[in-house]
Amino acid sequence: MWSFFARDPVKDFAYEILPDTQEKSGIWTLHRGKRKTSGEPVSVFVYEVAQGTEQQTQLAKAAFKRMKTLRHPNILAYVDGLETEKSLYLVTEQVTPLAVHLKAQAEKGGAGELEISWGLHQIVKAVSFLVNDCHLLHNNLGVWAVFVDRAGEWKLGALDHVAPEQGDPSGIALPTPKAVYPDMEKYDPPEMSNSSGEKWAGEVWRLGCLIWEVFNGPLPRTSSLRSLGKIPKALVPHYCELVGANPRARPNPARFLQNCRAPGGFLSNSFVESNLFLEEIQIKEPAEKQQFFQDLSDNLDSFPEDFCKHKVLPQLLTAFEFGNAGAVVLTPLFKVGKFLSAEEYQQKIIPVIVKMFSSTDRAMRIRLLQQMEQFIQYLNEAAVNSQIFPHVVHGFTDTNPAIREQTVKSMLLLAPKLNETNLNQELMRHFARLQARDEQGPIRCNTTVCLGKIASYLNAGTRQRVLISAFSRATKDPFPASRSAGVLGFAATHNYYSITEIAARILPTLCAITVDPDKSVRDQAFKAIKSFLSKLETVSEDPTKLADIEKDVASCAQPAGASSGWAGWAVTGMSSLTSKLIRNAPGTEGGAAAEASGPTTTTTGATDAAPAPAPSLEVTDNDDEAVGDRWDDEEDWGSLEEGRSSSSMTVKKQSSDWSSSGWDADDSWSNEKEGQGQSSAGEEGWGNDWGEEETDTTLTNKTLPLPEGVRLASEYNWDSTSKGDFSSVFPSHQAGDGWGAEATGDWGTEESWESVDGSQGLSKAELSKKKREERRKELEAKRAERKAAKGPLKLGARKLD
Repeated sequence: MWSFFARDPVKDFAYEILPDTQEKSGIWTLHRGKRKTSGEPVSVFVYEVAQGTEQQTQLAKAAFKRMKTLRHPNILAYVDGLETEKSLYLVTEQVTPLAVHLKAQAEKGGAGELEISWGLHQIVKAVSFLVNDCHLLHNNLGVWAVFVDRAGEWKLGALDHVAPEQGDPSGIALPTPKAVYPDMEKYDPPEMSNSSGEKWAGEVWRLGCLIWEVFNGPLPRTSSLRSLGKIPKALVPHYCELVGANPRARPNPARFLQNCRAPGGFLSNSFVESNLFLEEIQIKEPAEKQQFFQDLSDNLDSFPEDFCKHKVLPQLLTAFEFGNAGAVVLTPLFKVGKFLSAEEYQQKIIPVIVKMFSSTDRAMRIRLLQQMEQFIQYLNEAAVNSQIFPHVVHGFTDTNPAIREQTVKSMLLLAPKLNETNLNQELMRHFARLQARDEQGPIRCNTTVCLGKIASYLNAGTRQRVLISAFSRATKDPFPASRSAGVLGFAATHNYYSITEIAARILPTLCAITVDPDKSVRDQAFKAIKSFLSKLETVSEDPTKLADIEKDVASCAQPAGASSGWAGWAVTGMSSLTSKLIRNAPGTEGGAAAEASGPTTTTTGATDAAPAPAPSLEVTDNDDEAVGDRWDDEEDWGSLEEGRSSSSMTVKKQSSDWSSSGWDADDSWSNEKEGQGQSSAGEEGWGNDWGEEETDTTLTNKTLPLPEGVRLASEYNWDSTSKGDFSSVFPSHQAGDGWGAEATGDWGTEESWESVDGSQGLSKAELSKKKREERRKELEAKRAERKAAKGPLKLGARKLD
């Protein structure tokens, strides 16, 4: 009655045996299994009582007991077990029989000597532990007794015949292997069991048999041990000691291990050394760990893949998480990451990378930025925008030029994954500040290059208000490579400009570069001008092609991954310039010529004549700077927006939207401010000599006679703001003209070449400034009238009409 209600213990077992995954292992059957709750993979050894003899059942129960009590890193780890009247279940870590593993490795080209050397090292250590520490004899050592885990580490199993060296105190003797398996006799040593040899003599003999089978396959007969076969030369003398006829001459397993670890020995190599260090890494000094991880990166290429994934990787993650290993773990970490699947990478590597980005360690930050290409494809957009980008942007304001440079480079990879706010607002704000204020010419150049490369990811509004302004500013940079990058930026983004913008804004800017002191910059400018002119000619000849040429002007931002590659222009502009940055003083400008092959222009009747990208920009060190190479630092990018033709109302609206959205801040490209002048050269971080009005480079080497009554600009008292001084400088202007109202005004404002008011001879920018001044005066006058009429308002009083 009660037996009917009794539950089957096998059904309540916490592990599930997977079907069709069995492998014979002595008296046991090896199955793959998993834990029911977590799905953790395990191996399950099953012995069916009904199918075995009484001797075999006795051995199975003895093995079950030994597995529970023996614990060692090189012995198969016991996880759980179940013993019923019908069967025995022995659950261990997930393993594969060595014979099966060697066969699979042979199909891939054979197991390497490094892997075998560490495997034998582990088995010898396990035998030494049994013999010397536990005073036990395995009595069943062979290929069948060795198992391999996921990391490729060898484990000693098959503990069925393990017995004390002095015999079992209970008097119960287990049957010998050859009593159960007659074909096991060939593995027995030649001497009698009651000989006077050392207790380990039989164990090391079987160890020699194991070594022979690992390199040569199954042992056909005992006499075959004399032929060395494929046993490595470094191992031969020690192998011969194991299978020597004299049992007293056979070494103790610990002595054999010591002999093989001697310099030049089979077990003396980088793989074994790395494994031994990893086993003791918790007790190593921090300096030793640092050195180990530095050397590990070079050795990983020769290590087995499974070992890297399942043993090195966990140690690297642990070292970073708890060992304060720092940036030194990054290089080996990313090398091991190449062996992982996309899912494994997401689970194991990405959480660590995200945490690393929040580190304040500069070495780690720059290593992450340098190696971002190796893991960017595994990062999802949510993690990039919320957890990574907020930390990366700190690099734009870092005092170390190398970090600023690497941060700019990283934007090429991050831009496709950034959201609308981070890309079109936050990133553009940092780019504007870098291009305007960074004291390092190569970084300004790289910022311009990067902006051109990520232009396809910007939305149409951002492109229209940023690109022309940014590239125009770059063409006035004192660093020749930056000027060349500005010209090439126009060429690379040619499809985002309307015909009106090309004619009114781009071509005038490019024409000014045709007299650049640097010939390579002039060459790029001429080629770009020809290309843009061919566009205008094409539309002029056939106005119906206007829509086709301007089809990309208002196009939406390109989705991530849509671009197969970036433009080929200024490729080395983003190459490592760190050494140049460090060699140059922070305030100096390398005035090197930018060597770049220019874009070729092909014009056909029906096709859009686009400038072909120039292949490269090579920046070299040269501290000489031409006289005309000065940059008007107070270039007002906003004036480029206002300087459009007065007939274009949409551009005026964009200009107002730009200012209202915060682009009139100090760090923006549009640094025009209501009621005050532009930022000074000192604020821009350049230097007072670059804040002067840009001079005509054709007159730099020629002195012209001054007209009568005209004085040199240096003779005037520019520091004074009194009306008298200004009237002496500009006698034709009255006080009401607004010149004396703001002496620190737009001296650096770019000459407005877009449109000129013919009646007054003033540029558009000057007219707009004058109107603002008049409006400000009107508002101040009205406020003064109200105060005089009503007096000051009292705090808390309600204003009644």
